[in-house]
Amino acid sequence: MVRASWLLLVLLGTCPLSTAGAQPPAPSQPPAAPAPAPRPPEEADEGDIPEVEETVVVSATRSERRLQDEPLRVEVIDQDEIEEKALMTPGSVAMLLGETTGLRVQATAPSLGAANVRIQGLRGRYAQLLADGLPLYGSGGDSLGLLQVPPLDLGRVEVIKGAASALYGPAALGGVINLVSRQAASASTEALLNVTTLGGADATMWLARTSSTGWAWTLLGGAHGQSRRDRDDDGWTDVAGYARGVVRPRVTWDSGAGTSLFLTGGLIAEDRQAGTIGSAVAPDGSPFAERLDSRRADVGGAWRRVLGARVLSLRGSWARNGQDRRFGEVRERGTRETAFGEVALTGIRGRQSWVVGGALQQDRYAPRDVRRAAYRFTVPAVFVQDQVDMGPRASLSASARLDAHSEYGALFSPRVSLLLRPSPAWTTRVSAGGGAFAPTPFTEETDETGLSRLAPLAGLRAERAASFNADLTWTHGPFEVTATGFASRVSHAVQLATLPQLAAPSSTGITVALVNAASPTRTWGTELLARYRRGALVLMATHAWTSSTELDVDEGTRRDVPLTPRHALSFNAMLEGAHWGRAGLEAYYVGQQPLEDDPYRTVSRRYLLLGALFERRFGAVRLFVNAENLFDVRQTTYAPLIRPTRLPDGRWTVGAWAPLDGRVVNGGLRVGF
Repeated sequence: MVRASWLLLVLLGTCPLSTAGAQPPAPSQPPAAPAPAPRPPEEADEGDIPEVEETVVVSATRSERRLQDEPLRVEVIDQDEIEEKALMTPGSVAMLLGETTGLRVQATAPSLGAANVRIQGLRGRYAQLLADGLPLYGSGGDSLGLLQVPPLDLGRVEVIKGAASALYGPAALGGVINLVSRQAASASTEALLNVTTLGGADATMWLARTSSTGWAWTLLGGAHGQSRRDRDDDGWTDVAGYARGVVRPRVTWDSGAGTSLFLTGGLIAEDRQAGTIGSAVAPDGSPFAERLDSRRADVGGAWRRVLGARVLSLRGSWARNGQDRRFGEVRERGTRETAFGEVALTGIRGRQSWVVGGALQQDRYAPRDVRRAAYRFTVPAVFVQDQVDMGPRASLSASARLDAHSEYGALFSPRVSLLLRPSPAWTTRVSAGGGAFAPTPFTEETDETGLSRLAPLAGLRAERAASFNADLTWTHGPFEVTATGFASRVSHAVQLATLPQLAAPSSTGITVALVNAASPTRTWGTELLARYRRGALVLMATHAWTSSTELDVDEGTRRDVPLTPRHALSFNAMLEGAHWGRAGLEAYYVGQQPLEDDPYRTVSRRYLLLGALFERRFGAVRLFVNAENLFDVRQTTYAPLIRPTRLPDGRWTVGAWAPLDGRVVNGGLRVGF
């Protein structure tokens, strides 16, 4: 009955709980908000150089306005940068996101290669990953979604930092990453082939076709593989081996009279191997093999129609992720399913635009082996947003959402954002919001150890957060400088606690439990971005400072959040020609990080990563070579990855605070037809 209701939501075209205003990539879609007036000529600076970047209408907010007119700060990674990173890691968007200021891709299972993205110091389970505004990769806590998304068919990436629950529901406590696909503007075909010095290979193809009747479609297909590697010859996998296949079609239709349709689907199959290699054994004298076989399927859609000064939208998606995991002798099989539906009405009245709507979300996990980890959450919600233009120099947006969670009760999420333009060269945004996160058994620790040692969830409260962001941007000619300050407070943060022996007799196998911390997690910091863009040359430098503390529930004392560097700096230089190609150099510095449960050290080393890219174009053919980590920085150069004894939760490895793969060179060709 439940599955039938999910299918009905999809067939009706309803949308994810969190996508009230996400824009599917249909051509000529009607705007959901009035087009903002262009900047008056008297506001233009005589020294300004015309902007190279065309107008971008962001889809990660409900108002669907130009990027520069959004009160809520949305950071956009454009297609030029996506194409650059597609040559570096054609099989995933992990590097694309990890090299964005304020974002950090953190390994959650070093041997298997699983990872999630931390936004402004908050743990990865709080970040919601969307595709065209739809949660096609499930809800929070998935550590493989980033690694299974090829960037070849992306048009841009939109990032909202800070609590975004008012826009996207309980899964977006820390922020939102929206992967927006490329539009099919004309018939085209692209293919990308890549090989690496570590035994990796990628083959990806993107097809696009259009018709005069308003229909268009795209198709992404990819095959990706990596051989297992033991870089330090200790008998344990440092680079997981995997084989993955990806297929994703998209179909759009635009009537030309205010009605549009968007449909998508996807299949991903991947098998991963890690742990001990060959005849090697773990420190306890036994082999320890790790496997993770996953099968993903999803469908989604959106329908829109203009009704005079209003727009009615229906959106929906369904995603299924079946996994078969092995941790030594332990086998864990289970399926996570996520279904979303939403209906929204947008109206325009003078300088004011508003959105009201309702949504339904259902998340469930059906395990075959660890039955006590099963859960099913049903969450109906209502939301409202109002945005007012207070003249050409100011705009105010306010959002509110109420979710009725079947397990954690009423969850209220407000957000207010203000945009001010005191002069043509200066722009400032201030945003404050609150939200909640519904705990599940899936955390960064259980990514590595599984659920067999975890006690059933009991007595947990929803995690609550409040966040604040303020930024100031100065632009003049080719120069752009943005300074950002942020702070967040997460109450009832869920952490993994070791159970006393009396509470967890050895016969049960249960050694750890998830508990709410008695004091909040506090995070604050700054970000600085400076960019120079003139002609074919782009220079960019960034700095991020983050301080984050939490309660250590085992010790009862406050500590710095593990694997959170205080300082992170980067410098990028790119020279690109329309005919000859591109050449680039990048450097990334990562400061010291506090470590947890590491018997070899309590603080990590600082390190510097250096990379270089060169691409040569010959008409429709592009040849490229890319080198990452030229200094061959590897964590295992300084300390072992494997612990001498196993932790109570089952972990054999220490946390990953530096690369494990070392220097990697890749190259190949990209062809367009």
